[in-house]
Amino acid sequence: MTQQTTSLLVGLLAGVSAAFLLVSAGSPSSLSFFLFAAAALPVLIAGLGWSNLASAVAVLSAMLVVGFATTPQAALVSAITTLAPAAWIAHLSNLARPAEEIGGPEGATAWYPLSDIMLSICTVVCIGLFAVGLAMSYGPEFVAELVEMFVAAIQQGNAAYQPSPEGLAEMKQFFLYALPAVQAAIWVLILLAGWYIASAIVRASGRSRRPKDDLPSQLRLPRMGAAGIAVGVVLSFAPGAVGLVGWTLIGAFGAGFVAAGFAVAHHRTRGKPARGLILWAAYAATVMFTLPLGFFFFLGLFETARKPTVTGSGPTSNT
Repeated sequence: MTQQTTSLLVGLLAGVSAAFLLVSAGSPSSLSFFLFAAAALPVLIAGLGWSNLASAVAVLSAMLVVGFATTPQAALVSAITTLAPAAWIAHLSNLARPAEEIGGPEGATAWYPLSDIMLSICTVVCIGLFAVGLAMSYGPEFVAELVEMFVAAIQQGNAAYQPSPEGLAEMKQFFLYALPAVQAAIWVLILLAGWYIASAIVRASGRSRRPKDDLPSQLRLPRMGAAGIAVGVVLSFAPGAVGLVGWTLIGAFGAGFVAAGFAVAHHRTRGKPARGLILWAAYAATVMFTLPLGFFFFLGLFETARKPTVTGSGPTSNT
């Protein structure tokens, strides 16, 4: 069996697996969110372990299956937000070039920097959410319907809950801008976690081209990430759709810097006797209070870097 044929078969299997997860996520259950989040894994594994062809076939086959099982619109949304970004991230992860081209040792291989992969994750999430927002006509009317459904759901369990018209208007205004930011942040973390898990699976199988990245020392955002945050903050003051774009940028790149901040904390506590206690306290405080997110955001923001993984030998491109 040729390599191309193998890639086609792997891609088809990965696409069907991703489609099964996406279609299953459409059924209301407590696992729906996790099934939808896991849909990127088969595409990532196909791209990281086999080839770009495998991940491209996985994306196309998953779209076809989802389109037939649900609607073409659902297939397109899945492709924009999950499938295509996963294939792109896998492609970037397998890119490499001779290390001497960037001032490294002769005969070594420099892999695409993890910091740039993180930047790409934030960028593709923003692009995907922009496209979906336009297609869904996201705006005050759309959010008003969501809030009214949310309030109705609460009232089913608590009939005494009757928000005032002013309170309801404030709630709609809050959700209008909070939803793009929160959704962007969550999706950045989902794709990052998916990349990490898929990379570990491919390494365990012995098919990984890329060596293991040292996340504590390498998971950073380059300075372009700070530009993304700055643009988002400026746009967030604008009315209408422009302001929503700004909040999406803030959510996506903000999550990237928070992840980088946690990586910095892991790196700086290496070798410390109380490392486990410090990290446990940091994560627990973040879960309970959320306020520490600001600290880790600024920790990541003030330590930007671009550090490629260098190995003694290896391929220089993904085919």
